[in-house]
Amino acid sequence: METETMGRVAVRAKIENLEDLFDVKNGRLAADRTRSIEIDDALVDTGATMLSLPKRYIEQLGLRRHRTSKATTSAGIVEFGRYDVVRLTIQDRDCAIEVAEVHDDCPVLIGQIPLEMLDFVVDLRGRKLIGNPAHNGEHMFELY
Repeated sequence: METETMGRVAVRAKIENLEDLFDVKNGRLAADRTRSIEIDDALVDTGATMLSLPKRYIEQLGLRRHRTSKATTSAGIVEFGRYDVVRLTIQDRDCAIEVAEVHDDCPVLIGQIPLEMLDFVVDLRGRKLIGNPAHNGEHMFELY
């Protein structure tokens, strides 16, 4: 489901612990024990780079921090935690992607890398995500 508020594009997103999914596949974990969250209002942010999650969701998913990186923000340069890879699903398209940590008062942010991986573009007039028109709306990768 997509919602509009003053130029904002928000989408429904499912985020799953990828390590849990591998453990299910290899018989080490029951499928109903997979840690996942569903967000009704993940903010599509073309000014952001990564999939960014508030710390509370990172903890719910049981993700491990594996490094610290720097980012430029409206508040200047800050350090942020980078966490395990998750499976992100939006509109029946999915990708595996690393998670960046944001403050708990921030929304879930869908940045440019996941948008590229999922082959979505922002329809500014309709204020929604659409399949890339260059690919007739079909999920396609460019390998050149």
